[in-house]
Amino acid sequence: MKKMSLVCAILLLVVATVVMTGCSDAETASKNLSTAADNFEINRRVVFFNGITDKYLLVIEGRCSIFSDTEDGQLEVTVKTGPDQYKKHFLGLSDNVTYFVEQLDSAKVDVYHYRVIYKPEIIIPNIDFNTSGGQ
Repeated sequence: MKKMSLVCAILLLVVATVVMTGCSDAETASKNLSTAADNFEINRRVVFFNGITDKYLLVIEGRCSIFSDTEDGQLEVTVKTGPDQYKKHFLGLSDNVTYFVEQLDSAKVDVYHYRVIYKPEIIIPNIDFNTSGGQ
């Protein structure tokens, strides 16, 4: 029994060491910035442009979270416009339409710790009921 707990402790130590040494400061900072942006803490500018005509098609500025949906060939941009207000934009990407995202303000992130965010409302969601009775 004692031998088994020693093996588990060594295995846990090896896994922890691999996880800790696997990330550089830049990777940790990048992940933390992405987490902050996905929680609408970072001001961004998203610009869609036509690579053939060099014309801007759309510019979105604000607290934006982005998701590149490669399966559908589009970029999804969710923008926080108020305390409980959001807008979602979709733009199809093609061989001549692309985008770039600029972070407008610097942000303080910790390169020694990663962020974990728990939201109790995700555990206990709002439930909407739809019935066929028209009520």
